[in-house]
Amino acid sequence: MPTVSRRYPVGRSPFERPSGAADEELRAPVVLMVSGGADSTALLVMAATSALDIDDGRGRARIARERLHVLHINHQLRGLDADEDEEFVRNITAAYGIPCTVKRCNVAQIARDASDNVENVGREARYAAAAELANELSAQFGTPRSAARICTAHTANDRAETFFMNAIRGSGASGLSSIPRRRNRIVRPLLDRTHDELCEFLRMRGIVWREDDTNHDTRYLRAYVRHDLIPVVERRNPRVIASLASTCDILSDEDAYLSALASRLLHDLTRKQERGLLVLDAARLAASEVALARRVVRSALLWVEAETRLEARHINRVLELVSARAGSVTLPMGVDVRVEHGLVFLRARIADSSRIAAWLKVPGTLDMGSGGTLSARLVEVEHGADPVLLARSHALEWEERSVLLDAEACGIDATSGGCLWVDTPHPGDIICPLGMHGQSKKLADLLNEAQRPVAERERTPIVRTDVRGQVVWVAGIRVDERAKCTPHTRHLLELSLLSV
Repeated sequence: MPTVSRRYPVGRSPFERPSGAADEELRAPVVLMVSGGADSTALLVMAATSALDIDDGRGRARIARERLHVLHINHQLRGLDADEDEEFVRNITAAYGIPCTVKRCNVAQIARDASDNVENVGREARYAAAAELANELSAQFGTPRSAARICTAHTANDRAETFFMNAIRGSGASGLSSIPRRRNRIVRPLLDRTHDELCEFLRMRGIVWREDDTNHDTRYLRAYVRHDLIPVVERRNPRVIASLASTCDILSDEDAYLSALASRLLHDLTRKQERGLLVLDAARLAASEVALARRVVRSALLWVEAETRLEARHINRVLELVSARAGSVTLPMGVDVRVEHGLVFLRARIADSSRIAAWLKVPGTLDMGSGGTLSARLVEVEHGADPVLLARSHALEWEERSVLLDAEACGIDATSGGCLWVDTPHPGDIICPLGMHGQSKKLADLLNEAQRPVAERERTPIVRTDVRGQVVWVAGIRVDERAKCTPHTRHLLELSLLSV
């Protein structure tokens, strides 16, 4: 008879649908990632026969056998040994009556094709396969994907090794906090156990395990740390593994707290965002605590390009530009960072080149590629001239391709000039169309009434007073009432949209 958790009422199957999120977690699948080594074999045996904490709110508790499913990845790196690892995992899971899924992946070939290292590719392959299996099982169990758990056999030794590896490479608090106890659905219930403790656990039960000879190859950084570095440190402090576990817990908690603060700050600083583009308030970023500013910049860069590989020097270079209030730099993966006019622009290669997001200097021009050119200039109203009539006749003559606006109403100084922000329509944009006496209208409705094709609407230049400022002109379509010329206008702002 399979062991069933005592949390289930007598007579109730774990596949029935009890009410409440807690009950859903008690029915959700638990994927065990088992390589055949001592640590993962111990994970399998403990999950099948004793209590584990899989972070479902119960603490250490038995897991219903029906929830368990083993995943083994054959990386095809060690020939016959890899096949024997696969056979070992199949046999031991069958002995405990647990389903097993085996997936084969030619990691070496994938690494060559991607110009990546084998360790990274192997790790990504394992977690991708685990996520896919967890999703499939969740659908079969009729439980939310988020309730599934993916258990890895990381130990206190792995945590200490990762700490030293990240310290050697150079890392901040996030890297030094090492392996977290949980990240979304991935949990690590053996993180408080050492490798030696797990080996002893298996010996006491007469259970063998597989050894991977590559774990002793000190050309790999982890093996170097494990076999050459940690033994030296342990001679000074035999309890270094336990000490580092406590240190990592502290760093992890503090890192989570600072990350939450930085996330809120990033939200507050964001002035514009779209695919591959993020615009931040430079002045407020410069005034932020440096510990938070670093995290904000890092998060922002990863938001625009998730694959960029950042180092401390990249973050510091961006903060230098913010402090200087001007300048630009290109970071890995072609991410462009530019600071101008009080804003930080972070743009990835994937940013839609057909979408505009730039400053138009007054006077000056803005090249929009295939979208044409926008120009701006200031014109002083001649003595005795009527600025309202001038603006009306100008718009009629140019068929709204060129307009005259009140420079001051657009935030432009007649002496020193200024800048206007030009981008494309956003959901929720509002305009007060000229001629509607101050009544507002959704920009989407205005474009629809103008019979602008859907494909062209996203490329329609929208001229604003600032990044988040009011609309002054929907180029080629309509002026905003608040920017119109009045009898008191003294300086005209001429905006023109010139076709290529």
